[in-house]
Amino acid sequence: MDAPDTALRGQNTTAGCRLYMAFELGEKNWKLSLGDGRRAPSRYTVAAGDTTAVLTAIANAKARCHLGADAPVYSCYEAGRDGFWLHRWLTEQGIVNLVVDSASIEVNRRARRAKTDRLDSDKLLSMLMRYHTGERRVWAVARIPTREQEDDRRLHRELERLRQERTAHTNRIRSLLVLHNLRVRYVGGRIWTHWWARQRELLAPGLRAEIDRECERLTLVRQQIRTLEAQEDREVRSGAHPGMALLAQLAGIGTGSAWTLVRELFGWRQFRNRRELAGCLGLTPTPYASGTSEVELGISKAGNRRCRWLMVELAWSWLRLQPDSQLSHWFNQRFGGTGKRLRRIGIVALARRLAIALWRYLEHGEIPGGAILKPQALNIANT
Repeated sequence: MDAPDTALRGQNTTAGCRLYMAFELGEKNWKLSLGDGRRAPSRYTVAAGDTTAVLTAIANAKARCHLGADAPVYSCYEAGRDGFWLHRWLTEQGIVNLVVDSASIEVNRRARRAKTDRLDSDKLLSMLMRYHTGERRVWAVARIPTREQEDDRRLHRELERLRQERTAHTNRIRSLLVLHNLRVRYVGGRIWTHWWARQRELLAPGLRAEIDRECERLTLVRQQIRTLEAQEDREVRSGAHPGMALLAQLAGIGTGSAWTLVRELFGWRQFRNRRELAGCLGLTPTPYASGTSEVELGISKAGNRRCRWLMVELAWSWLRLQPDSQLSHWFNQRFGGTGKRLRRIGIVALARRLAIALWRYLEHGEIPGGAILKPQALNIANT
């Protein structure tokens, strides 16, 4: 079978005096493919995290390609568990690096295809060359936060994990009690303490001890959640970031939601238009049209899942707490008389419109049409 033509056929797609390097990052080893676009790539296997071995591989590849020691190096790797430390280290070495979205990398659509780390690194290398010779849409490139911006995202992400832990401990305790036909609605608080003090002696010693240990872990998790929530609330109210205070002024948006939106979305990302914002949230449509067949596949879900879930929750809250706003009127006119299924579809459209309205509110100070502020925000504005 003939090899497919490239999108840049007829152009010189090789860039002289450059070295390209692609990483395939693993837990124990890294696979490196290096080449200049003219010769077959050089392949190296180094221990994960061994930066000295990476520099040695670069020097050997430059010698093999007859490049000078000061020849520019362009590299890439897929976003994953290693995060962005490698990108920052490569940048410090004077290497131009890209962190790419794994889901945006094109793959062979055959039912059976060979897949190895070596083939993956070679594929990344060829796409890296295509990217630097003009094919900017060959993949999606991640925006890299600074160390401070990355560290700012730790608090609300830890809160998310702790809340999941709290739910897991609570469900576990209730499930253990149901084994003996003991049913309780809430776990925790004074009512639970008095109830458990009366019932615990009726259970077998092993089960009683297991539930006691679960209660201890649940108490610790709840204490940590209260500590982090208090810290989050203090920083929002102290004006640590102006965007948080602005968002928290709108009825329907709490301090936790304002914190997450700023730290994950609005605080460090720069959007040129509403399409970029919707794309970052994964709230863009994905039409499928081939010949006479036209199907809408729903939203892409290719963006920040935390903010996407949060925006859908805020959209429901917006309908309840901002009933006189233009966004609520639009939703009620469009989906108010429909069934539950269409309302669930419509809430996604409202979430996208609400995200755009909040972006304009933070960027240009435009309060969403018909939206009301919280009473304390009005008092501050009047004074």
